[in-house]
Amino acid sequence: MKRLLIATAALLPAWTMASAQENRDLRVRVGLGAQLRPEYYGADKTEAAPLWEIDIARGDDPFAFEAPDDAFAISLISEGGFSAGPVANLASGRKNSDVGAAVGKVKTTIEAGLFAQYEPSDSIRLRSEVRKGIGGHDGLVGSAGADFVWRDGDNYVFSIGPRVLFSNARYQRAFFGVTPAAAQATGLPAYTPDGGMHAVAATSGLTYQFNRDFGMFAFARYERLVGDAAKSPIVRQFGSRNQASAGVGLTYTFTVKR
Repeated sequence: MKRLLIATAALLPAWTMASAQENRDLRVRVGLGAQLRPEYYGADKTEAAPLWEIDIARGDDPFAFEAPDDAFAISLISEGGFSAGPVANLASGRKNSDVGAAVGKVKTTIEAGLFAQYEPSDSIRLRSEVRKGIGGHDGLVGSAGADFVWRDGDNYVFSIGPRVLFSNARYQRAFFGVTPAAAQATGLPAYTPDGGMHAVAATSGLTYQFNRDFGMFAFARYERLVGDAAKSPIVRQFGSRNQASAGVGLTYTFTVKR
């Protein structure tokens, strides 16, 4: 629900701008499903969670391509295949009970920042994001990657591409560090990671329309922790370097008349 509220808030300005720019009907696609994802960042077990999406297009224009792991974004600059603007994300936290040891709690974090992307063609997209945690981990985290896209309008869209994830020391210490107090409580060695690249990943997504109204969407993502994150005693003792997630859901498309 919190993710849905952030997405709705992020899309309202875009909806208003679309209405003001062109007096055409708006098509809205909403999706709901389920996913399996790591219990916490660095975990070796998965949990079930809701999965949803919302997209808006004008008239008969196809829905803009979005990768499954994109943060919620508003394009304030869009010209010649280049676009940029603010992004927002809600990052899951971690409880001691999730790990099974008193390694330290990380609160759920609102992340806000900027994105920039370039689409040299309809089949290739390059994108980078940088976000700052507000509360929770309080760190700086970002990603850079590419997507290769195959689509037939809105009938189907399939994408796959690599990612590089990076973060500062504050972020890595929140999720992967072991303070002296935590070391004393758990028997793990104290550990203070630095910033830098903390993971590489690959993400794939699919949307498919059964008919004008109903369709489906799905994604799969594999992430491998590297660098100081992979060396964390928390990951080595209680978790895994391998982080996998996948989900599937149904979509419904409707029109808002002007």
